[in-house]
Parts: sequence; C-alpha cells; structure tokens
Amino acid sequence: MPRYTSYPTAADFNDTVGPKDLEQALLDVRLCDDISFYVHIPYCEQICWYCGCNTGRANRTHRLNAYLRALFDEIDLIASRLNRRGRVKRLAFGGGSPNALCAADFQSLMSRLQAAFHLDEAVLSIELDPRSHSTEWHDLTAELAFDNVSLGIQSFDPTVQSAIGRVQPLEMVTDMVASLRAAGVTSLNFDLIYGLPGQTIEILKATLEQTVALLPERIALFGYAHIPSLIPRQRQIDDSDFPNAKQRFDMAAFGHDFLVQAGYQSVGFDHFALPGDPLERANVHRSVRRNFQGFTDDQSRILIGMGASAISETPNLIVQNEKNVGRYRSSLAEGMLPTASGVVRTASHLIHGAIIEQILANGRADLSPLGDTATHVAGLTPYINRGLIEIVDQEIRLLPSARPYARTIAATFDQFRGQTAGTFSQAV
Repeated sequence: MPRYTSYPTAADFNDTVGPKDLEQALLDVRLCDDISFYVHIPYCEQICWYCGCNTGRANRTHRLNAYLRALFDEIDLIASRLNRRGRVKRLAFGGGSPNALCAADFQSLMSRLQAAFHLDEAVLSIELDPRSHSTEWHDLTAELAFDNVSLGIQSFDPTVQSAIGRVQPLEMVTDMVASLRAAGVTSLNFDLIYGLPGQTIEILKATLEQTVALLPERIALFGYAHIPSLIPRQRQIDDSDFPNAKQRFDMAAFGHDFLVQAGYQSVGFDHFALPGDPLERANVHRSVRRNFQGFTDDQSRILIGMGASAISETPNLIVQNEKNVGRYRSSLAEGMLPTASGVVRTASHLIHGAIIEQILANGRADLSPLGDTATHVAGLTPYINRGLIEIVDQEIRLLPSARPYARTIAATFDQFRGQTAGTFSQAV
C-alpha cells in the first residue's frame, strides 16, 4: 500500500524521464520565491536492521569526502540552472544521518549552500542520530539555529532495540534533548515505530510515556514494514516474534488515543503535534500538506532534492536522483544532473493527486474537479456503508473512525491502482 508521499508514487517512475527534464523544470521555476530544498546524506555510523532508507556505513573518510565533492558539484549545477535567484523558504537535511558527517564537514556543506542560494529566511530542519551526537555537533546546531530537529527513536525498550539493531539508552536521548533545547531548538520531533519484533501494547505504552515526558513538539508513529526480500538488512531481524495484524491495529489505535489524551493533536494518519507548533497550526487551518518528508506545514509546490536518491518535485514533474552513490558521483563527474527516473505529471495526475493529498492530510477533499463523480462515489460505497466516510456537496469527508483506513480510502482515486489498492486490514 503506497504511503502517497507523492502522486504518482515512486513505484510509477520510469527511466524515460532524465536530466534534461529536470533542467527544463529548474529553468521554469528559477524566478520563484517559494522553493524548498532537501539534501540527502546516505550514511550512518551504524546501520539499523529495520531501516529502509538509502544509506550505508560512514566508516571510510575517503568515501564521505568523495560524496561531498559530488554533492558540491550538484549544488553548483542546480544553482546555475536556477540562476541563483530562487529564494529558499525551507532547507531540510535527511538520510541516513546527516550527523554521520563530522561537524566541520557539515559546516562546509552549509557554507556551500549559503554561497549558492538565498537562505537568509529559510526554515532549517535536520534529522539527527542520538548515537552520533557530539560536543561539536551541539555547538554547530546552536550556531546554525535549526528550527526543527527530528530524532529516530523507534522504541525505548532495550529488548526491542536489540532486536532491530538500534541500541540507544533512554539516558542518551534525554541528554541529547537537553542539548538541543540548550541550542535553541523549539520544534523537536520523535520518530516512533509500532509492529516491531517482541513489541506489545504494554511496551509501546512505556515508550509513549517516556516520549511524552521529554515533550517533543511533534511525534510520528509509523507502522513497521518488514520486507526483507527488498531490504536485505532486515534479514538480520528474527521474524518469529512479530505482532499479528490485529495486534498492529490495536497498537496504532492505542498510540493515537494515548497521544491525543496527552495533549497532542492528530495530524493526518500517523503524525501528532502539540498546540502552538507550526504543524498543529496548519492542521487547525486545514493547510497540512504531504510530501516525501511526510505531513508538513510547508506550502511550497517546488521541492528540489540533492544527493543520491533525493527526489525533486515541481508542479508538472517528479524526478529521482541515482540511488547508487557510485553512479550518482559518475553523472556529476561528467557535468550532468544525476537524474535517474521520474514522471511527467498530467492534468489528470494533478487532480487525482490533490484529492489523495487532501484526504490524507486534512480528512476531506473537494471532488468537483473530477467532473462526473458518480463512478468514484460508487467505488466508495463500502466505506459509506461502514460509516467511515460521507459525501456532502461533492466533498468527501472522513469520519473519526476512518483514520486507520485513510490510505485505502485515498487509494480509490489512484489511477494506477484504484480499487485493487488494498483492503481494510492492510491499512496499518
């Protein structure tokens, strides 16, 4: 079941879309004053077994240096196509773990970006690994004044941590949170996972209690996807002790209720935010959007991704860079943008994509752009009969009980999958 962080989804990309398509798209948006950037660092000091991200071990200095040189080249290429005029509203760093780089190298990367683009007003976000935090990174976080920091927590339970290859004691995270607060971070996110091996509702409850005690402004509670055939590192996880489908569903429901009762507002189907946080404010005004970083208050329709596997999105184009770091570096060594695949979006894609996004992000969507909605409404009959949705004046509205099924409901508007997208039980 797609998570619909784009539409069409990455599964629908093809290799007929390439560097020339992205070059033209960059020329088309070069005067825009509403651009968001994402920079991907595909390295971690330690590789977690559950992780499906495009990342490798940061255990060789020459490997990191070679990657940074290629990334600098990509920054320069994109800046030249944008004619350095685009004003950046947001700049996010993800991975992997950006703090797999030493603080000095990351500062060099930031300096390169500052020289290439207008970043004075940009909201800065970064993903950090508590296991790689250092005094130098604390100082750098304070110096760069990051607005948003996201920590991969997953679970605080030591047994579950050992089962997924991510051991980080509660004390380590507590110390890092204190460090980030001292550095001035005002919007902190915890990524948590349910459906992990050996995990029970009681274990999840303990993690949620410890999370709430640390008071992050945002929480993302994801369902674990175990697909070792596609992610070889997951083969290191013992698959004999996973929660079953009902237990996963119960965990998702329990997590939602626990966090809402703790004062968080539910955003979309797996995000939560405290009152006053920008994501919560966007949720109140029904302006939450969904992109490759999940649910967001970012209103920009232009997202430029840099780094291996990074994805760029403009109103009429979605493209992805080479996932393989070697091929990524080779393309840039030849002076070419490292675009490997993508899709040119049609007017129909835009209409269906907007409806899918509105359903997932805001729980309702205007169906009138579809024209004749009779066929679509007929396809929604099972959800109407189960009391999950209602159709009012050509607007689909999800009722509170529909939250766990938001993706399957949205998938009925997917032109590539439609009615075959999934079942109720696959939603979580």
